[in-house]
Amino acid sequence: MLTIVAFVVALGLLIAIHEYGHYRVAVACGVKVLRFSVGFGKPLLTWRRKNSPTEFVLCALPLGGYVRMLDEREAPVDPAERHLAFNTQPLRSRAAIVAAGPAANLLLAVFLYALVNWSGVEEPKAILASPAAGSLAERAGLASGDRVLQIAQGDEAPVEMGSFGDLRWRLTQAALSREDMTLWVAQGEGTPVREVRLPLGELDVREVDATLFERMGITAPWSAPVVGRVMQGGAAEAAGLQPDDRVRAVDGRPMSDGQELRATIAGAVGSDGQRQTQQWTVERDGRTVSLTVTPSAEQVEGVWIGRVGAFIGAAPELVTVRYGPIDGVVQGVVRTWEVSWLTLKMMGRMLIGEASVKNLSGPLTIADYAGKSASLGLTSYLLFLALISVSLGVLNLLPLPVLDGGHLMYYLWEGVTGRSVSDAWMERLQRGGVLVLMALMSVALFNDVVRLTG
Repeated sequence: MLTIVAFVVALGLLIAIHEYGHYRVAVACGVKVLRFSVGFGKPLLTWRRKNSPTEFVLCALPLGGYVRMLDEREAPVDPAERHLAFNTQPLRSRAAIVAAGPAANLLLAVFLYALVNWSGVEEPKAILASPAAGSLAERAGLASGDRVLQIAQGDEAPVEMGSFGDLRWRLTQAALSREDMTLWVAQGEGTPVREVRLPLGELDVREVDATLFERMGITAPWSAPVVGRVMQGGAAEAAGLQPDDRVRAVDGRPMSDGQELRATIAGAVGSDGQRQTQQWTVERDGRTVSLTVTPSAEQVEGVWIGRVGAFIGAAPELVTVRYGPIDGVVQGVVRTWEVSWLTLKMMGRMLIGEASVKNLSGPLTIADYAGKSASLGLTSYLLFLALISVSLGVLNLLPLPVLDGGHLMYYLWEGVTGRSVSDAWMERLQRGGVLVLMALMSVALFNDVVRLTG
């Protein structure tokens, strides 16, 4: 139920803001707006403000919306109202009205990011867990407990690193740009600072998913190798493990953090499902205890891994990331621009075959993430809304005839040549745009089904 409610609220809000952008600028340009609709299908709620020509409608299917304006191309217009028709407006006014929808979504994203920046968010510190064996991070010399102080993408100037989430975001940008990243790290206070070059240009980034960070070797913030809640009937309970046990070593190999301990447990089961017994050395109430642990075997996506039936790893160290009134807005603008540019870059790479179409997501994935983000709290949900708002704004600016960007291309043609696109060409382009959009939606929906059922 939470997923459905979060999805409907998100879609309804983002569509309403988008259409309000069109509506507000149309009214400002002197265009008569006949209907403002959020959703399609059967009207659930209809109202009209006093002395307003606009009918406001809320419909049953919140999968879109529209602003219907007075227009001679759609219906006869009273000569006395011809100056109020959309098609009679100067080119700059028509372009502004069309661009206002995507612009409203981008401005909403700035506001949402700024709101999160002002309120502050608790994030893990930029302290690295053990890099995966054979990963870029391991080969570059990064180690468990390294605190990332500064980073620099390519030849850019170094920037201070505040949180692990910020670190992952900048690593994503660098990987998609195929630029190496330089990190300045230290093992705790007062230790020498090391400069480490992470060769992200070597990565194959056709697909942006969890495996990207696994190949980088930077998957999680540092956490102590501590046992959390122990589940009944699991291997941990059978071995005598207790909450707050700190695991010092497994089979004589020291455990530096929770990430390394989880990987060691997962690797206790062979590719044939055969379980291996491990000797754990744990610290409990100031004394050392030796335990024999035999992880259970579980198959995940066709691969056998070990489980012990307990939460592994203490909560990571947190830092409060908060900005002032001006800096919060500035950071909101910066993040909106970065997400927009990254979205366009990924679309361009998919177009030329350098990125997989598996990166496309549809309504099922959006609904899934809406529910997950809402369950994590208001801040996560606001960040989700901001991300989807940016995506909606950028998508609508694409030069497809059925989208706002397509109409802007028509106006660009009109501005350059001095004449509008002919009705015949308009019809051909609209049909082509519908086919392209339907193909993209089909691929996105297919990807959704594969992700959620795979």
